[in-house]
Amino acid sequence: MKYLILGAGPSGLVFANMLKDLGETSYLVLESEETAGGLCRSVMCDGSPLDIGGGHFLDVRRPAVCEYLFRYMPESEWDKYDRDSRIDIGGQEVGHPLEANIWQLDTETQIEYLISIARAGSALGEPKPELFTEWIRWKLGDRITDDYMLPYNSKMFGDNLDRLGTYWLDKLPDVSLEDTLRSCLMHKAYARQPGHAQFYYPHSYGYGEVWLRLADALGDHIEYGRKVCAVDVEKHIVRTADGSIYQADQVITTIPWRSVDELTGLPDELSAAVDSLVSTSIVIDYKPETLDTAAQWIYCPDPDIDYHRILVRSNFVPGGRGYWTETRSERYRGDSGYYNEYAYPLNTVEKPAIIESLLTYAAEHGVYGLGRWGEHMHYNSDVVVERAMDLARRIAGAGGKI
Repeated sequence: MKYLILGAGPSGLVFANMLKDLGETSYLVLESEETAGGLCRSVMCDGSPLDIGGGHFLDVRRPAVCEYLFRYMPESEWDKYDRDSRIDIGGQEVGHPLEANIWQLDTETQIEYLISIARAGSALGEPKPELFTEWIRWKLGDRITDDYMLPYNSKMFGDNLDRLGTYWLDKLPDVSLEDTLRSCLMHKAYARQPGHAQFYYPHSYGYGEVWLRLADALGDHIEYGRKVCAVDVEKHIVRTADGSIYQADQVITTIPWRSVDELTGLPDELSAAVDSLVSTSIVIDYKPETLDTAAQWIYCPDPDIDYHRILVRSNFVPGGRGYWTETRSERYRGDSGYYNEYAYPLNTVEKPAIIESLLTYAAEHGVYGLGRWGEHMHYNSDVVVERAMDLARRIAGAGGKI
């Protein structure tokens, strides 16, 4: 076929449907699971939906993305929410981001936090450090670093945090000392708020429903139970675990590069570099108890608790009760739950150079990495939809290759 798309998560599904919209007919999607959606899949659990890949939703900040998805699942089937995210600090829920909401703590603790922020390297004009742990301390001060940032990130990404780069930390909310002081005096958060301040979530289904509808729109252009085990980048040949062999003019991969057992057609140095890409796995576990909170997300830095965050289903799933936890698999203490082998790509120090070289070389040979796993970037679903729409337009507009 002309286009072979690996993976029926959000990016693969949108790319395929965009090809369909643009008049292409020679394309096929391969999906290892028996249903579409990737990390955004949902199941029914205890009478209401559970997102088995963690807390996913549709951000409102990209209108073109929302309009596109509303073609498959009309806006009337979604509810719109103001996001309420909190951090559990010593048993007390404090709004997120912490530095904008320390006014919710007692007066003495506020004073301690303010002094710590004032002494941070960024406030004193000191140069940015290169190590992750030192950067966090430089940016936010000792108290926020020790009480929240280091323990939380260790729970989510592993104990060796200095293997992470600092190039991605600009996404942290930028709250100045002045804004923090002002928030304490006025008892309200100031400065730029974190992303996802508003979001859509289906009122009768889980988030996975919209992706099922995109998959249905593809008809027989999608095959399930096709786990990719070999990819030849130069010859565009793909083999699946059941022995099926496919060849295409162009291959678009949205699956983890490291998940392919036989990745050939790459220079030796790139093959070795792919092996150094790092990710984490998580377990999603449902709890039927109803929590006494209005929060939808609660971040839990306490190292004595295995999970790193709670999603309070009853506060954004109509008719839902209970909550679910998200835990890095190495920390998980339960015996059930939904295991996600590939959950978060890690932003290691060497990753940008590896991915740039890999994606450049692959694209020159007609293989394109797309989405969270194809680009090994911690993208949310709205971002991968936008990127899939853009890539489909560029490829189709260039006669099949860019």
